Amino acid sequence: MSSRTRLTKSLEIAIFPSMTLPPNHSGLLIAFEGIDGAGKTTQANRLQSYLNSKGIQVLLTKEPTNGKWGQVLRDSAVTGRLSLQEEVETFIKDRKEHVETKLLPALEKGFVVIVDRYYFSTAAYQGARGLDPAELIEKNEFFAPEPDLLILLDVDTRIGLGRIKSRGDTANHFEKAETLDRAREIFLGLKKPYLLRLDANLPLEKITELIISKIEMLLSKKDISGKVKSV
Repeated sequence: MSSRTRLTKSLEIAIFPSMTLPPNHSGLLIAFEGIDGAGKTTQANRLQSYLNSKGIQVLLTKEPTNGKWGQVLRDSAVTGRLSLQEEVETFIKDRKEHVETKLLPALEKGFVVIVDRYYFSTAAYQGARGLDPAELIEKNEFFAPEPDLLILLDVDTRIGLGRIKSRGDTANHFEKAETLDRAREIFLGLKKPYLLRLDANLPLEKITELIISKIEMLLSKKDISGKVKSV
């Protein structure tokens, strides 16, 4: 018998109503994942700069967002985490709004969309609290488009926490060592055909080089080049 907790039927219905995704879009969706301190934001920014230099339109965004529900989550990182049910509900509300108002419109216009954290973080961090990561991924994919490329930056928990401290930040309630250990284990268990797992201990420039090499192949397949659009 699995020790993982499954979503209750009432919670599942409340936060995962059926939703039909639009047909294939012309854009490219890139998701950066990994535990805190892995370097996701740094590499997302470097990728955006590279693509912009090529004249490619990019939407760089993040989760939790700066919207109403995302702010609730950000506040809880400082004041104390919500109950597991409230936390999952809030993440899903934030993501649904994100998908509907930002991600899908940009993808349908042919943008390269870069997401600094996505639903795999829900699987990892709420999975670390006892929910079934595979079920969380499955349910999210009812309404959130799967990425064309999932970049997982893997780093040891202690190194990640050391990086957080070195940049002058204090670890928040999502960044406790035990939580990050469990989240990292879940991230390392991901199996997706579009997964690119990279050692986040590599030099910064080398990681960027490996990411760009993969992105160039995807851009060629999607026939995305420098275009002027607005989102």
